[in-house]
Amino acid sequence: MRILLVTRLFPLPDNVARGTFVADHAELLSSLGHEVQILNVLPRMMKINEARRSTMEGVAKAPKSFEHGDNKVKVKRHWEFPDFPSITAFSSSRIKTKWKPELVICHTLWPAAYAAKSIAKRHGIPWIAVVHGHDFDVGLQDYRAKRIESLARSANRLVVVSNSLSRFDSTTIPCHVNVDEEWRKPMKKFKGLFRKSKIDILFPSDPRRPEKNHILALRVGEELETRGWKVGITTLKKQPRSMVWDRMLAADICLITSTRESGPLVAKEAIICGCPVVGVDVGDMHEWMEVYPAQAEKLADAIEDRLANGQEITLPQKFDFEKVKTQWTSMLESM
Repeated sequence: MRILLVTRLFPLPDNVARGTFVADHAELLSSLGHEVQILNVLPRMMKINEARRSTMEGVAKAPKSFEHGDNKVKVKRHWEFPDFPSITAFSSSRIKTKWKPELVICHTLWPAAYAAKSIAKRHGIPWIAVVHGHDFDVGLQDYRAKRIESLARSANRLVVVSNSLSRFDSTTIPCHVNVDEEWRKPMKKFKGLFRKSKIDILFPSDPRRPEKNHILALRVGEELETRGWKVGITTLKKQPRSMVWDRMLAADICLITSTRESGPLVAKEAIICGCPVVGVDVGDMHEWMEVYPAQAEKLADAIEDRLANGQEITLPQKFDFEKVKTQWTSMLESM
């Protein structure tokens, strides 16, 4: 099957950390024997505007076409005016492609789904919408609500990556955890002196993103220091995935303090890399591990417990590559 994967998020030459979960899905589809091409729908913007949000780094100067792994990526631009969503929607819907797909899969709804829907209609083919969080967590609460709901309902199939996002007769298919074999390790145990050693806490996100709640992580570090620990906090920005996994191998604890997540995928990757995880109740984490209140003292207690007693945990099979591949095979066959 010829599949056109339309997305707002995809790794860029100047930002390889962007949208890696979408790249993983493209590889999964290719492994099923499908011919996959990527249409990266990006806004027209100046370099200075990238500073408004870290996830937009690399967008302004992204080339019109490039290769990522075995995938060919085409970049199409649209006008985006937050105060005029109708113009943004219209501009996105005008995006076309010369390639003739048999199915369109769209990752994220606003505004990329307008392009996906338009292309599918032009070729008389079905399209699948995949929601990772922002569209439903944020978009359904602001001025785009009616438009996003309309897009979600108009798709032939609606897929969400966690049960917390379930809406509008959706199907839940999680992102698989993609960690290379070299970095897969058994769960580590802390060997230092309790409350007398230095610990490295991994905050596996860009601290500039407000929804990641970096301030809470800092308060947890301060609380631990009052108890005698020497605390270092490592953050992640635009690092390649291999460097992210290296950080997980080196850290004593991975700390998740986000106010909004669909996964988070980094927590699952940390477990695979043998790094204990402490996190608040966000996304699907409560489904597969113990979570804690978003309070510095409670999270500090949990970190000390992990350091003293370790963490015995196995990720559910639903996050395995083969399990996710089976679900996508069934989804595509149903089309």
